Amino acid sequence: MDNLSVPGSPSASIVIPTRSRPDYLGVTLASVMPQARGAEAEVLVVSDGPDRSTATIAELHSARLLCLPEPRGLNAARNAGIRAAGSDLIVFIDDDIEAPPSWLANLLAGVRRVPNRDVFGGPIRARLEGRRLRSCGREAAPITTLDLGREDCDVAHVWGANMAIRREAFERVGHFDERLAGRGDEEEWLERYADHGGRIRYVAGAGLVHRRRAADASIRALARAEYRLGHSARRNDVRKHEAPPLRAELRTLAGCLWHTLRRRCANGVVMAAHTAGRISEAITAERR
Repeated sequence: MDNLSVPGSPSASIVIPTRSRPDYLGVTLASVMPQARGAEAEVLVVSDGPDRSTATIAELHSARLLCLPEPRGLNAARNAGIRAAGSDLIVFIDDDIEAPPSWLANLLAGVRRVPNRDVFGGPIRARLEGRRLRSCGREAAPITTLDLGREDCDVAHVWGANMAIRREAFERVGHFDERLAGRGDEEEWLERYADHGGRIRYVAGAGLVHRRRAADASIRALARAEYRLGHSARRNDVRKHEAPPLRAELRTLAGCLWHTLRRRCANGVVMAAHTAGRISEAITAERR
């Protein structure tokens, strides 16, 4: 039976993990809730630890709210959402996205077209608000994006900011690994899914926008975020036995700095911060 047509269940359970970011969450819910009502889907906000502002925003938009008793990380929030979801199709989005009016309808249509796939994802487009960072155009925006073309197709990966998974896949593979945080938190699960013979479907029409508010879109704010992400990215590469030697990381840092000066590209500063985070993690690991 098509999991989207089980009588009495929501067409989808949209799970939004969050942690004390009401300004972002409010925009996300304002764009998603009308679509969910139209598609008879449920929206579940999972707060990673108690937070009154998150509860207020969820109540304002009539979304279900689940609060973890203490902060445990993104994958713990995702797993809590899986357990609480009422649908067999669980849609994960981040709390800092904005969904165009056709996003959910296109996603559900894409899922119906391929009943023999269990994992789906769509495009993720960046929007830095209130800022025009000088960029040479050679590098992607310094936040998570995904563009795998204009046609639906099978792909190697999608990302957790815009990802749908049938419950039966979790029954086969297990839940997300709660020990992981940052880069690779969903990638490890996708690797397990692929090892079990699973295929991932890209739904080209189900795109959404990944936002950064003006306060978070300055070079300084983006660089701080990328420095932290660099640490988790290095740990993820170590997990996959793909981490380059420290000297290679240092060469990359030099290249980022050259790129910044040669191209007068602000994005080079952010890339350098990411690489500096990777180097810091590598040095820390060697000292352990």
